[in-house]
Amino acid sequence: MTTSGRSLLGALLDRRYRVDAPIARGGMSTVYRGLDLRLDRPVAIKIMDPQFAADPEFVRRFEFEARAVARLSHPGLVAVYDHGRDGEHAFLVMELVEGGTLRELLRERGPMPPHAAVAVLQPVLDGLAVAHRGGLVHRDVKPENVLISDSGEVKIADFGLVRAVAAATTTSNSVILGTAAYLSPEQVTVGAGDARSDVYSAGILLFEVLTGRTPFQGDTSLSIAYQRIENDVPAPSSVISGIPPHLDALVRDATQRRPDDRFRDAAVMGDAMRSVTRMLGLPQYRVPSPSRSAEHLSAETVDAPRPYAPQAPRTPETEIVSVPAESMGHAPPSSGVQHTRMVTTATARGGEDERRATAAEPVDKRAFAFPDFDADKRRSRRLALVWLAIVVVVAVLLGTVGWWAGSGRFTAVPSIEGLDRSAAISAIESADLSVTTEGRYTDSDPVDRLLGTEPAPGSRIAKGETVTLLVSQGRPSVPTLAGSSAAAAVDAALRERTFVPVDGGEAFSSTAPVGDIAALDPAPGTVLPVGSEVRVLTSKGAPPVDIPDVAGSTEADARAELDRVGIVVGSVEKVFDADVDGGKVIGTNPGGGDTVTAGSSVALQVSTAVTLPSLLGRTVGSARAELERLGLTVVVRQLATTDRSLVITQNPGQGDRVEPNSTVTLVSLP
Repeated sequence: MTTSGRSLLGALLDRRYRVDAPIARGGMSTVYRGLDLRLDRPVAIKIMDPQFAADPEFVRRFEFEARAVARLSHPGLVAVYDHGRDGEHAFLVMELVEGGTLRELLRERGPMPPHAAVAVLQPVLDGLAVAHRGGLVHRDVKPENVLISDSGEVKIADFGLVRAVAAATTTSNSVILGTAAYLSPEQVTVGAGDARSDVYSAGILLFEVLTGRTPFQGDTSLSIAYQRIENDVPAPSSVISGIPPHLDALVRDATQRRPDDRFRDAAVMGDAMRSVTRMLGLPQYRVPSPSRSAEHLSAETVDAPRPYAPQAPRTPETEIVSVPAESMGHAPPSSGVQHTRMVTTATARGGEDERRATAAEPVDKRAFAFPDFDADKRRSRRLALVWLAIVVVVAVLLGTVGWWAGSGRFTAVPSIEGLDRSAAISAIESADLSVTTEGRYTDSDPVDRLLGTEPAPGSRIAKGETVTLLVSQGRPSVPTLAGSSAAAAVDAALRERTFVPVDGGEAFSSTAPVGDIAALDPAPGTVLPVGSEVRVLTSKGAPPVDIPDVAGSTEADARAELDRVGIVVGSVEKVFDADVDGGKVIGTNPGGGDTVTAGSSVALQVSTAVTLPSLLGRTVGSARAELERLGLTVVVRQLATTDRSLVITQNPGQGDRVEPNSTVTLVSLP
């Protein structure tokens, strides 16, 4: 059996699986439509490239990962049925998803609206969550690995293949494996990842589903991989307007450059997405499969006569991103950043043909002389001693390596029972282990009590590894909103404290815009048992209030009354009113009794009227001075021009209210 796709068509693997038609081909394997003859069911057969299948370490890791994935069961995961090897072909038998890939759907339909994007990502996150709980990390989350069936089911495939390829001796130890557009920063810099790396890739996937493109563009895989080290992923709404800020926040929280700032795993991100779905009221949606997918085309060719085998469409599989050390611009290798190098295909030596091509050498006549038996004996004794020395050295080295691999490099996690924190740290460090502390909320233990260690006491781990010292934080308290109104951030803060966010409906809020988080119930600062529910209330805007009647009040009293009901004085209008004393409030605009929303502003109308005092019996000079002080104009009618004459009448009279700069007429005698 050869390795060409043409000769494999119709072949029988392991005397059970018939290869029918190619579906897709990548850099490490080819996927075929096949038939399980024993159970008479269609299957998908992934056949590895011979360069990997010939590597024992790859086959061992590949089989281990296949068994691990086969133990997982979830509607969001492509089921693994069997694995095996037939000649030079290592293969994996999987569930045949009749439909197509998310990549093919994006090519047909372009960006998706929020309800469709959530319908695609939610089952992907749920499937990843099952794998993360089982200790598996995907490492290559991308549209090509998301399958959509004709019935609308969304599944994720290719678990474990990246790690199996990374273990193969055909690749370098310093090669970054994954697809450049979806790699997390830590996969680029140190070539390693965990569940938070899958969260980052899922965030990139959500960005692409919403916008139709990946956030980082470049001419080469290397330039694309580098951009995420120094740049944050932009908000999807910056590419396509109208995307809700809740989804912007979800992408931002999933694609933080520091792994510790992201969602802990796919389960936490999936819960955050469900909360966003509830907040936005997104409808249920059945994801359509692509109409002209590679799987559909392969199904059409199974029964059709063909003079030659069709070539499977090539899909981007896991890429090998080579990162030259001199281009990193970071610290040298001693800093802990693992640079990478390009892996090239091994080239066979010239062998016998090369030796035939060399020029003939002159014959050494000493080759025909009689042998020297004594010299041969001496050489044999020396050779025996040399081999004996080599055997002894090898035995010592093997014994040393065996001891170090078996027990010398391991140590046991010490027990910390009855110790305080400083003594526990000293005991762990004395066992050649590093220590980090982590708080845990608990209902039964007081604050700062030691709860134990991870790994548990007595566990054997390599020297130098880190042991987490678990310290009680007591009962959790409800966190404050701290100026954050993003639903995803509030949900993450609650879950970090073991609380379960519950939709609490809507409430009026004078500070939170419509749709943002208005309040938590119980209120922030309330201490609750571990795992308690906290109601999250969404703002429906400011409450309505009635404008109070402040006519006749002083300006200060009117401002205080309006402020009490949440109304702001926007401006003060000076208006003359003969019925209101100067400095007193005439009314408001809008008027008292009108209904407005809290936080609205009104104009305050203040009277400018001047109330005339009694001037009768006063001298003209005294009366004039008083009126001019009030800002009024004085006209005096008298027989003799003198300020000593007495005022006998005034017009307007005492107590009348006049406008500023009005004229007051005085009559005096003599």
